Amino acid sequence: MAAQQPLATAGLTGDQAQPEDRWSLVVAAGLLSFVAMLDMNVVNLALPDIADSFHISAATAQWAVLGYQLPLVALLLPAGRWLDQVGTRSALLLAVSCFAFCSVLASVAPWASWLIAARLAQGAFGAVLFVLMPVLAARSVRPELRGRAMSVPATLGPLGAVTGPVIGGLLLDHTGWRAIFLVKLPVCLAALLIARRHAPLGGRLRLPDRDSLVDAGLIGSAVASVMLALTLAPDAPLWLLLALPAAPLTAYWLRRPGGRPVAGVLRASGTAGVNASVLALAAGFAANHYLLAQHLRRDDGDSATTTALTMLAFPLGMVLAGRFGGRLADRWGARPTALTGAAVTAFGMLLLVPLDGDWSPIDISWRLALAGAGMGLNGGPVQALVMTASPPDQMATAGSAVQLARSLGFALGPALATAATLFGGTGTAGNRAGLVLATTAAALAVALLALHHRTNRTTRTTGASGS
Repeated sequence: MAAQQPLATAGLTGDQAQPEDRWSLVVAAGLLSFVAMLDMNVVNLALPDIADSFHISAATAQWAVLGYQLPLVALLLPAGRWLDQVGTRSALLLAVSCFAFCSVLASVAPWASWLIAARLAQGAFGAVLFVLMPVLAARSVRPELRGRAMSVPATLGPLGAVTGPVIGGLLLDHTGWRAIFLVKLPVCLAALLIARRHAPLGGRLRLPDRDSLVDAGLIGSAVASVMLALTLAPDAPLWLLLALPAAPLTAYWLRRPGGRPVAGVLRASGTAGVNASVLALAAGFAANHYLLAQHLRRDDGDSATTTALTMLAFPLGMVLAGRFGGRLADRWGARPTALTGAAVTAFGMLLLVPLDGDWSPIDISWRLALAGAGMGLNGGPVQALVMTASPPDQMATAGSAVQLARSLGFALGPALATAATLFGGTGTAGNRAGLVLATTAAALAVALLALHHRTNRTTRTTGASGS
């Protein structure tokens, strides 16, 4: 029965024995959310500097980002299964310590291969942190205070996304790219000290079971084959054949114990299209973000600080609009609000397609802000849409599926942007081709949400008539 214990209650006997609220642990969850979102946004700016430092191509330098995202995607669901079987305190201390240590390894990398290996290891521990953050916040206070507790990581996460590019730009201009991996250490140290002092004692660590390792291998191999195909295709289109194994690997995973719950909840809730829209919108956003950062740094020759301040418009628009997304969803409904947000994002991206070398940073930033506002309107409502449609006893699995779709989109976006040079070439022309591809992905997300039906209502009606 221990293996079936829900993640939110696993390894938390200390919490149950201590009824007092542990707001320090909520703060730790917020700090980790801040670091995770900062790390997702800050490294993109450094890719041109990394490429120049190691004398490698832009496609190879891109693996400083993809190397982190690949294990993050592959291990997200297996990490949840592993955390069901171990102590929360020990897992948290291990993940934070190793995440910080990998940052140090990345900062001192003498070769590109060293840097990519450090980022691969960091992504593995990042997956554990992504699963732990909401659990730590939710289980550290009484049920009636969980809404307030969950708002802490929900607020500090976007704050990391907003401040990350600015901090990264300043560091790149004044200290170099290696400092961007060290800036997270004080925050990790603070979270580590809080967890060590206040997290309740629980179960011990144990090695992941065989099924979890097989699941991680299948997901990771499928994602890696697609990423490699898209990254290598600009040099030779035949590399696209590398993506072919992804479909059978995914199908096999969905038939295994780790994938069957995900497939089951998608069938029961009818939200496969909604999850696909999350993936498409995230991929479009990530491709757009990657291309514009490269355009500003390489084609326009802007400083890292100027690039960071320009790219800041997107998360600012996202944060500001996100404050109203939930209220609009309560008034209009989750699906119309999510659909409106996706449409606004697609429109903002469409306005960026005619990217011109004469555009000023302001010309780019207001379009980015519009696209970001759409993402803010879409994020919370689309999550609510999936959760509401899912069976009550499968909400955790449904939430993990959405997180997996979004993380997969973030990982695939830059690879799609690189592959776009097959059609547009290098320079501004290639960037425009990539922006067209990013806009097409966002438009696909709009279409998928527009086609989504309230399957739960249909299912209940069918069930009632059948009975």
